[in-house]
Amino acid sequence: MNEMDKDIFKIQSNDILPSRGKVLISEPFLCDDIFSRSVILLVDHSADGSMGLVMNKQMPIYVNEVVKEFKYLEDIPLYKGGPIGVDTLFYLHTYADIPGSLQVAKGLYLNGDFNSIKKQMLQNGDYKGRIRFFIGYSGWEETQLNQEIEDNTWIIGKEEIKNLLSTETENMWKEVLCNQGNKYKAWARFPLIPLMN
Repeated sequence: MNEMDKDIFKIQSNDILPSRGKVLISEPFLCDDIFSRSVILLVDHSADGSMGLVMNKQMPIYVNEVVKEFKYLEDIPLYKGGPIGVDTLFYLHTYADIPGSLQVAKGLYLNGDFNSIKKQMLQNGDYKGRIRFFIGYSGWEETQLNQEIEDNTWIIGKEEIKNLLSTETENMWKEVLCNQGNKYKAWARFPLIPLMN
């Protein structure tokens, strides 16, 4: 095996520190129901821990089934944000004027007054690609995420994160991985279960 082959699965981008607004991309061998082939947006990162939302794990139900005011809107997908707080609805959006929302990155916000969100969506009808809803979130204690990054579990991606709201999720992991450069394009082609190849 030559030097290039030995380093093919070594992550090279992880001299970047995790922070709010960064994207985590799981390495191809991560075997976990929620985190396998996942793209996670970090919505908070501090010395006390980290919080993120899995962007590409669509659930078999729609927001319209949960929020009665959305009953007559076109189906709005609901995503599994992670294994923690699965009784809580979270939402990422691009509406700058929602009271109480947390700015995650330029032009991207987390939560805020839900009545204002509903009003925006119902009155303007311009919600496609502007908001994504999640049940639950992903969390890491203190140095846990830094350790997982050191262990090559996650790539810290270079993404236009607002685009994540409008990106189709079925192939999101592959597309986001390919955007990281040539080496990672090979990763994107790697089978989920190598023995099945």
